[in-house]
Amino acid sequence: MCTWITERIDAKGAARGVPEWMNVTAINVMYDHPVRAPYDHALLLDFIDPARGVGARVGIELSAATARELVRAIEAALASPEAVSDLAAQYTTDPHVETSPNRSTSVGV
Repeated sequence: MCTWITERIDAKGAARGVPEWMNVTAINVMYDHPVRAPYDHALLLDFIDPARGVGARVGIELSAATARELVRAIEAALASPEAVSDLAAQYTTDPHVETSPNRSTSVGV
């Protein structure tokens, strides 16, 4: 059964696409049937730049266990003194960074 669980956040970053680097202005996070990964369901990440059209995306499909480990590793990296300092500076100097990122959620049946 399709879950259609989708989160979308605004983003500031870059990703290596095909054939070049691209801006990442949004990230879609889904838990649903993967296209390629050998699982019934997987965490699907789409790093996108909608202004450049549908081809401006980098897609990733991860097992649920790998996704949990990725979350743990991201949290550990962001707990480093350098990241804590950078985050504090970004929240106080960048008018586009909010204390809670823009996020939309849709859950289908």
